[in-house]
Amino acid sequence: MGSWPLLALVLGFLAGIARGSEPWSNGTQVYSTNANSGSGSNGAFVALTLIQSAAAKGAVCLDGSLPGYHLHRGSGSGSNNWLVNLEGGGWCNDVKSCVFRKGSRRGSSNHMERQLQFTGIMSNRPEENPDFYNWNRVKVRYCDGGSFTGDGADAASGLYFRGQRIWQAAIDDLMAQGMRSASQALLSGCSAGGASAILHCDEFRGMFPSNTRVKCLADAGMFLDSVDIAGRREMRDVFNGIVRLQASGRSLPRSCTSRMDKTSCFFPQNVLPNIQTPTFILNTAYDVWQLQESLAPRTADPRGLWQSCKQNYASCNSNQLQFLNGFRNEMLNAVKGFSGSGQNGVFINSCFAHCQSERQDTWYSSNSPRLGNKRIAEAVGDWFFERGNAKYTDCAYPCDGTCHHLVFKGRHL
Repeated sequence: MGSWPLLALVLGFLAGIARGSEPWSNGTQVYSTNANSGSGSNGAFVALTLIQSAAAKGAVCLDGSLPGYHLHRGSGSGSNNWLVNLEGGGWCNDVKSCVFRKGSRRGSSNHMERQLQFTGIMSNRPEENPDFYNWNRVKVRYCDGGSFTGDGADAASGLYFRGQRIWQAAIDDLMAQGMRSASQALLSGCSAGGASAILHCDEFRGMFPSNTRVKCLADAGMFLDSVDIAGRREMRDVFNGIVRLQASGRSLPRSCTSRMDKTSCFFPQNVLPNIQTPTFILNTAYDVWQLQESLAPRTADPRGLWQSCKQNYASCNSNQLQFLNGFRNEMLNAVKGFSGSGQNGVFINSCFAHCQSERQDTWYSSNSPRLGNKRIAEAVGDWFFERGNAKYTDCAYPCDGTCHHLVFKGRHL
């Protein structure tokens, strides 16, 4: 298995992409996109609120600091609607990687930005976010390293695995802020936050009266239990470490753990078949995070034969594209039964990307990715408000000319 402190940097970088920070460099790597427009937004900057009641509940970050969220109040027709977005940013699956993580914003509120700009689905501007701009919009910060599922500790290392308690403390606090009387509520997230949205979806639904419209949106959260280029299952090893270290098993959906092992139930693909709440899966068929760290990690590619392909999709040879198309088929098969339900939605495009709902250029702009002539924001809005069909799957690469592909320039982390 590769270095998870190093992986945390990669995931932090990709989370930066989701917030629209391009171009970006840490001295070794620069990110760019082949799209013409950037991901700039005029969305509001929203202050961090620490959850003061969390400590008494043992709901603390990896280092014991208070968890928090950013809340931008709704107005007008959206004043009684709530969008709760779970921040992503990878995981830690052993003591070493969690100790590393607790010294960053991914493990401690002491290192979190005091303000975040809300872009994409979080934007407060109708021209950037037509359906949700005037809702109460909340970004719940991610500081537990276990997709808001852990419930344990490691006293020797000073680590607290309290993701499930953080989730509950945040929801309790938001309920007291007015969410209890919501007319409509949407739980969303991207990357590890997208996986969280699936794992907590039915739980979120159960917190509201039956007459409240409640749905879930998972962006880039479909981490598949796939075989990598060396024939190993990297993600299964990672998720098994998380579940064991953080005692996540009892927080995972019982609809899954009653029929499968706990590690399998950390994979969203195994939770989807029994999910009861209307859910929308937004994903790329060629997810660059999974390409970088799950399908072709360094440990599986000691000769670096995949290095060019991982940095620039245009450099992939025919055999590599064949392997990636096998992954695409796995992705489509994972949502096949799920997408057959009229209450669910899918938007799976054939782009080399990761997280598309929180970037302005991919969520809703003049040249955003489209399927069926629908931008992502339009497809999600149609699904949530039941305005029509919301099931879109792309043909295989390179047929889609609307993609915003990610290209990594320079040495890979």
